[in-house]
Amino acid sequence: MMRQLIVLMALAATVRGESVREKLLGIWELTGYDLRAADGKVTYPFGQTPVGRIAYLAGGQMDAQLMRPGLAKFVSENRYLVQPAEAVAAIKGYMGYFGTFTVDEARGVVIHHVEGASFPNYVGTDQVRKYRFEGDRLTLEADTAAGQARVCWKRAR
Repeated sequence: MMRQLIVLMALAATVRGESVREKLLGIWELTGYDLRAADGKVTYPFGQTPVGRIAYLAGGQMDAQLMRPGLAKFVSENRYLVQPAEAVAAIKGYMGYFGTFTVDEARGVVIHHVEGASFPNYVGTDQVRKYRFEGDRLTLEADTAAGQARVCWKRAR
């Protein structure tokens, strides 16, 4: 019920021409992620059909989860007994972080203020994302150490 209310509020904001912050509110499902290197080569770090969600809450909190589908399960059910090769595959196939967000409409960016992350280097940083809305679609773009990342989302129903 709450999820449906958030979606309806965000859709109504879009129709009324409200702020970008209000348009962002709600839950979005991942539809694509690609990375363009400086030489123009495009890769798909989470595969061609990644899964994930990003949520923007009215109180200013956010979280993002991105994952390569079909990651192999660990041999052990005890997470503390994971083998090194299993850990490497898991960390390369998943990215998640949470914190708060602000919008700078003049610059056309949303800024994720990271409090916790699966990639420890993100903790305490501001992750700046250019945004673009197209109907019920949201595209976030960022310059990263590995190249230009483009993350595509569709409003969850």
